[in-house]
Order: sequence, then structure tokens, then C-alpha cells
Amino acid sequence: MTLHSEKGCKDCLPDSKRPAPYPGPRCFTHHIAKKRSNAARAHERTIIAMFGLAPGEYARLYAAQGGRCYICEWATGKTKRLAVDHNHKTGEVRGLLCGPCNEMLGRFRDNPVRFLRGYEYLTNPPARRVLAVST
Repeated sequence: MTLHSEKGCKDCLPDSKRPAPYPGPRCFTHHIAKKRSNAARAHERTIIAMFGLAPGEYARLYAAQGGRCYICEWATGKTKRLAVDHNHKTGEVRGLLCGPCNEMLGRFRDNPVRFLRGYEYLTNPPARRVLAVST
């Protein structure tokens, strides 16, 4: 009993002798490529349904942001796709963010004043003023 089917991969060239792993009709390379293609199509359908983006707009946003999270500019979305950030009240799509940056904005409850207070806290912390005066 063999683990490979007798026929070759249906995506390889006809003269290729690459066996297709049992029970599928594709070699490993084409099996992985097909899986990735299916996942990309499923992601596209989800983005269209959830956020109303047209086909290809996620890719356009990703390219416009240089393939990185807009806020931290560190995450690339290669391991885990960048999240579509949107205004929860209006539904307007704002951009693509990594999980931590998207969660950070959620903690500010989409309130720019809170976000600015966070910026002020990081650039001029209250301890700097209070402890400088008391010493």
C-alpha cells in the first residue's frame, strides 16, 4: 500500500512526476498555495461584509500605508493580518492597525481628547512636575 496516488498533481505541468499526497489531487507545494488562496478570498469576503469595502480596497489601504500598521509602523501583518480600524458610531473605515494599536484606540473609546491626554502624559508626565518641585 502506497501513501501517494499514482497520478500526478493536477496543477503541475503534465510531464511532471510529482506525486499527489493521498487523498488530495495536489502536490504539497500546490496544496499550500491553494490553501493560501482560499484564505485570502475568505478574508476579502469578510472585509466586504463587515466593513463595506469594495474588492481590493484592503490591499490598496495596505499598500498606501507601506505594508505596516499606521500607528506603530512596526507590525507588517505578515503573521497576523492588520485589523480594519473603523469608527464604531459612523462605520467609517480609518485604516489598518495591528492588534495592540487597535486595542489601544478601543481603550480610548474613539475619543480624541483622551488620546491627546495620553500623548501629554507620555511627553510631560505629572510625576516630573510634582517630584521636581518637592525635592
